[in-house]
Amino acid sequence: MNKRLVFVFVALMAVPVALLGQEKPPASSAPPTQSAPPANPITASEKGFYSFVSSAVVGAAQKMPEENYSLKPTPEVRTFGQLVGHVADASYMFCSQAIGEANPAKEIEKTKTSKADLVAALKDGVAYCNKAFDSMTDAKGSQMVKFFNFDIAKLTLFSINTAHTDEHYGNMVTYLRLKGIVPPTSENQPAQPPK
Repeated sequence: MNKRLVFVFVALMAVPVALLGQEKPPASSAPPTQSAPPANPITASEKGFYSFVSSAVVGAAQKMPEENYSLKPTPEVRTFGQLVGHVADASYMFCSQAIGEANPAKEIEKTKTSKADLVAALKDGVAYCNKAFDSMTDAKGSQMVKFFNFDIAKLTLFSINTAHTDEHYGNMVTYLRLKGIVPPTSENQPAQPPK
């Protein structure tokens, strides 16, 4: 397994795990200013981060014009369209494994080429993962599953999927910038003052 991916996973999981060990502040007579914590804080935290990352990837896929789906900056890398298909494939692979289902969609990267088909497949993959998240609890997420030759917790698969999606969003940003397109996460940023 890629060492970088393992590092990203460990970093992602460290924050929610550390938060679980924190003591609650003493009760006060002041009215509460925050809503109650979610019933499954680790799962909820992971889903929140996945929602942000997956929204960015879908936004990038939608922003890239159809004629640039064949963009391949160098011969050894995927086209933009192949990146979209690859992220969709991985979403199904990781999330189906986490919930113990057979992968319902395979080889999107190899079988879909049009922007409309790839964006639809990506949105469907994200919806599938969101449904998988909705069926997960922190307790179920700690159950171990076999993934390739590794025994890992179910929530780890969600974390790996989130990190993988984020990694390829970074690739997509480069492709968008090469075509003069502002990526979704850079939109509506305040203008920087001249130096």
